[in-house]
Amino acid sequence: MSTKGKIALVTGGSRGLGRDMVLNLAKNGNNIVFTYNTNTVEADKVVAEVSAMGQKAVAYSLDVGNVKSFDEFVNQLSQHLQEHEGSPHFDFLINNAGAGVYGSVNETTEEAFDLMMNVHFKGVYFLTQKLLPLLNDGGRIVNISSGLTRISFPNVSAYASMKGAVETYTKCLAKELGGRQITANVIAPGAIATDFGGGSNKSDENKRNAIASITALGRVGEPGDIGGVVAFLCTPAAAWMNGQRIELSGGMMV
Repeated sequence: MSTKGKIALVTGGSRGLGRDMVLNLAKNGNNIVFTYNTNTVEADKVVAEVSAMGQKAVAYSLDVGNVKSFDEFVNQLSQHLQEHEGSPHFDFLINNAGAGVYGSVNETTEEAFDLMMNVHFKGVYFLTQKLLPLLNDGGRIVNISSGLTRISFPNVSAYASMKGAVETYTKCLAKELGGRQITANVIAPGAIATDFGGGSNKSDENKRNAIASITALGRVGEPGDIGGVVAFLCTPAAAWMNGQRIELSGGMMV
């Protein structure tokens, strides 16, 4: 479903789930801005893929855990949009960037806790806040959570807690931004075969078999299972969906 002429901003768009989101949004006719942490080579590849689809794309390096860097990023973004799109505003914000640091409650250090908080909650909270003046009325916010807010496994307490906070934040956004006709929803992926958190969902066959055994569709998720739903939430057909958590886990532990 085309949303031609719209602009989507995806954090963490150079690989994994973010890359698939970027490509699906571009496929729907959106121009793309995405951020990446340090891997310029992968970011450039994604820009080239989007350009090959006939859409505009630009990538910015951004540490989403460093709130003090946000003002400079927002200034760069607004200048780019004004110069290349004719307006400093955009339409769709997808807060996807993340990092996986795991450990038991006994093992989790304050530093690891702070990293998870800064990247997955504080960064999402304040980047959204700073971007709201640039987000068009009628726009969409899609935040990325995790299936781990519904089901519990060992060694994920800090990560899962931050994702739970993001889910609550999203409902608050939906309530507060309704007057601007901006919707806010959460996508909660289950176990996906990416490099995230060490990549064991992709490389550890024992873990993959265990995941498949508790998943109704009988396999581990792939990045391609996620991006299309994110892109759908940025189409007119999803305009009435607001304040919702959508789990994409293939039916894990249903």
